[in-house]
Amino acid sequence: MAPETPAQGPTPRYFTWDEVAQRSGREKERWLVIDRKVYNISEFVRRHPGGSRVISHYAGQDATDPFVAFHINKGLVRKYMNSLLIGELSPEQPSFEPTKNVRPCGDGGAAGRRQASICSQKELTHEFRELRATVERMGLMKANPVFFLLYLLHILLLDVAAWLTLWFFGTSWVPFLLCSVLLSIVQAQAGWLQHDFGHLSVFGTSKWNHLVHHFVIGHLKGAPASWWNHMHFQHHAKPNCFRKDPDINMHPFFFALGKVLSVELGKQKKKYMPYNYQHKYFFLIGPPALLPVYFQWYIFYFVIKRKKWVDLAWMITFYVRIFLTYVPLLGLKGFLGLFFMARFLESNWFVWVTQMNHIPMHIDHDRNMDWVSTQLQATCNVHKSAFNDWFSGHLNFQIEHHLFPTMPRHNYHKVAPLVQSLCAKHGIKYQSKPLFSAFADIVHSLKESGQLWLDAYLHQ
Repeated sequence: MAPETPAQGPTPRYFTWDEVAQRSGREKERWLVIDRKVYNISEFVRRHPGGSRVISHYAGQDATDPFVAFHINKGLVRKYMNSLLIGELSPEQPSFEPTKNVRPCGDGGAAGRRQASICSQKELTHEFRELRATVERMGLMKANPVFFLLYLLHILLLDVAAWLTLWFFGTSWVPFLLCSVLLSIVQAQAGWLQHDFGHLSVFGTSKWNHLVHHFVIGHLKGAPASWWNHMHFQHHAKPNCFRKDPDINMHPFFFALGKVLSVELGKQKKKYMPYNYQHKYFFLIGPPALLPVYFQWYIFYFVIKRKKWVDLAWMITFYVRIFLTYVPLLGLKGFLGLFFMARFLESNWFVWVTQMNHIPMHIDHDRNMDWVSTQLQATCNVHKSAFNDWFSGHLNFQIEHHLFPTMPRHNYHKVAPLVQSLCAKHGIKYQSKPLFSAFADIVHSLKESGQLWLDAYLHQ
C-alpha cells in the first residue's frame, strides 16, 4: 500500500532583504528576520517583555544572534512568535544581510575600515555560532548557585555591619564615614548582583530570575527593575550606537563622544557645552552626580509615568527599611546626610567602572554590522584579578559579557581564551588593559573627542 502524501500547507510568502530593510521606521511597518523567518513586530513592540525599544532597534535587520543571546528559553519564545510570522527570505536570498560586510578594526580609521578591515561576515558569524554551541556543550551557560548565594550573603553581612558600626561606636564622624563607605559597598555590589538576575544568568527560568531581580534591585537598592530592563537591554542590543544606546545619551547635551560623532557635531556648529573642556568638567558632573542628582529622582518619575506599581512597591520597602533603621540613630538630617553620602560614593564607583569599557571605544551611528563586530568595537576588558573581579562585578570581562549576556559571570574567564582565538583568526582587536589605565582612557578619550569637536567647529 502506497504511503499517504502529507497534506501541503499554504505556500509561504517570500521576501528580499531590501523589502525587510524598508520596514524599519516608526511611521511604517517594522519587520525583522530571525533564522531566515520574517516577522512583523509593528504591533508587538508595545507588548515585548524586554521593552519596545530594544526590539525596535533591530527593525529592518537580521536579529538572529541577539535573539539567541537574550533569551534563555528560546523554544517557548518561538511559540509566541508564530502569530508574528509573515513569511521567510526568498531561497535566492543570502542568510546574512548584504550590507553586513565591513567592520572597523584597529583605530577605526576610514582606511582601516575599508581596506585592512574587510572580512567575511558570513564566516565570522558562522564560527561565532559554532563557538556558542561549544560554550553550551561545555556547560558555561549554567550558573553555580553557591557562588551567587555567597555573593548575596556577603552583601547582607556588609549591610548589617554598616548599621552595627553606628549602633556600637556611636554617631561621631569616624563611624559615620565608615558606615557611609560600607553602605556604598553594599549598594555597588547589590548593583552588580541585580545585573546578574536582570540578565537571566542565575536561574534556569525567567520567572525566578525576575522575582529575585525585583528583590535585589527593588528592596536592596530602591530602584525599579522595569527601568533597568528598559535601559540596559538597549545598551546590549546596540552598544555605543547613537540614539539606540541610552548609555551615551549624554551626547551631545553634556559631552561630545567618539571621533565620528564629535566631528559631526562640530561641522554642524553645535555647542551645548564647551566640549574642549569636557575632560575636566567630567569630574564634576559625571561620577559624583549621576546617581544622587539624576538617577535618584528619575527612577520615581519613570515608575509613576509608566504605572509600574509593582516596582514602586518594591522600592518603597527599601526606603521604609533604611528610614526605620537609621533615623532612630541619626535623626532625619543625619539620615539624609548618610544616604546621600553613600549615593555619592556609589555614583563615583558606578560611573568609573561602567564607562571604562565603553567610552574609550568606537562610538557611531548604527551601521548594522554583525553581532560579534558590533560588540567588539564597543567594548574592551580589564585584566583579571581577584580585586578587579570583585570591584567591577566581573564586568572587567565586558567583551565576554556582551557576546554572551546570559552567561553567569563566574564563567567569563573560561570562555575568554576561546573568544580571543576567534578574534585573532578574523583580525579583530581584543583589548584588555590594567584597571587604572582603563580609568585614564576615559579622560583621554574625552579630551581627544573634545579637541576633534573644536577643530571641526572652528575650521570646517
